[in-house]
Formats: sequence, structure tokens, C-alpha cells
Amino acid sequence: MAMKLLKVADYAEMSRQAADIIIKQVKEKPNAVLGLATGSTVLGVYRELAADHRQHGTSYRLVRTVNLDEYVGLGPDHPNSYRYYMNQHLFAQLDIPLHQTHVPDGLAADLDEECRRYERLIDELGGIDLQLLGIGRNGHIGFNEPGTPFSSPTHVVELAESTRKANVRFFGSLDDVPRRAITMGIATILRSRRIVLLASGEEKADAMARLLEGVVTPDLPASALHLHPDVTIIADCEALSLIPKEKRRVDAP
Repeated sequence: MAMKLLKVADYAEMSRQAADIIIKQVKEKPNAVLGLATGSTVLGVYRELAADHRQHGTSYRLVRTVNLDEYVGLGPDHPNSYRYYMNQHLFAQLDIPLHQTHVPDGLAADLDEECRRYERLIDELGGIDLQLLGIGRNGHIGFNEPGTPFSSPTHVVELAESTRKANVRFFGSLDDVPRRAITMGIATILRSRRIVLLASGEEKADAMARLLEGVVTPDLPASALHLHPDVTIIADCEALSLIPKEKRRVDAP
């Protein structure tokens, strides 16, 4: 299966379509392993999942989750940690047991061992059935910055200045934004059975134009997705605004 592009009108429609894919996955495989992301792009998806759970009772009791990344130095109670984000915005809204949800430990004494542990955990869970991704302005996926080898497993990364500046809105100042993070590697992400990448807003337009050109290079980490057999991209009009209309190959949902 080739990379599939779904063009949507706006953020709300992107969120609904992504949620529908996840809900279908959970209904087809109640003990699915979901790879999850954080940030503003996926917030709408999580609101849709919570609403569906309340209204239709889709159950997550058997689901296991693994998150893409976590800031080094932030514990689970820190309001800017990704564990805190996930608990607040998704896990507390579902019936998923918290011990079945996994986020890298940003306070681990041995960060390299924590990376190895996380890789083992994903293997022990049987691998990721569906991985949800956003895309950074510089084309990063997870916290895999430009230049990251496609063969990389879960690892500690020095965050690019552009990434830290993009995230400063969540912190008091740039000095408060952590400089390092633990992230699933590109090789880890590519082992997922299915990948769904979301893009919304004109600030993602340049990265999306480069991704859809089809050139595979570590300078654009997201381009590694061209090497995967089952990728669905859901992008709104603004995120696709730099792509000539005649080059937009859009697939039906």
C-alpha cells in the first residue's frame, strides 16, 4: 500500500477523521497497541476519542499505549511533561487502566538504559499496531531532528533551537524549555504496522511540501515514511497550501 493523502478542510475535520481511524482500530482489535503523540496537533483527536467514549462507549480497557517521547528532566507531575499531558487530555477521559499506558521516563538516572528499556517494552507488547504522528516545522517526527539516521532506535536527542522555540509557548521562557528529550527513533516508528500523520496550519506547509516531493533524506526526518508500506497523511488546506494543485494526489477516506 502506497502513502495515502487525505485532504480535509480544516483542523476539526482532520481531528474527526484521525479519531475515526483509531476508533476503528480499537474495535477491530480491542487489545491494540497504540503509539501516541502530544502537542497541539493531536488535541482535537483526543477530544474526539473522549467524546466517542462518552457517547458510544468504545472501550479501551484492553488497549496498551506507548508515547513517542518525553522531555529529559521533567517528571510525570510537571504540567509540561508529556505524561501529564496524556493523563489530562486523554487517559483520564477513557476507561484505559493507567498501568497500560507508557511514556519514557524523563527522570531516569540512566537515560541510555531507559532508551533500551523502552525498546524492549515495545517488543514485549508485540509492536505498535497504529502510530499517530505530527510533523514539526523542520520535518521532525517524534523528536527526531534533521540529520537523525533512519536506523536510530529510541534515543536521547539534543533538541534543535527551532523546536525549542516552537514549544516555548507552553513554558514561561525559552530558558525553561528542556534542551534534551527521549524519543522513539525513526527505526522504531517505522516498525509500526500502520502510521497516521497529521498536519494542520500554514506553519506546516513548507515541511509538507518537502515531504510530498518524495525525496527521501535524513535532512527531512518525515521523509522516512516513504519507506513504510502503510502510511495515511491527513492534512488540511493550509498545510497543503504550498503544493501545486496539479500535484495533489488525494485519496478517498
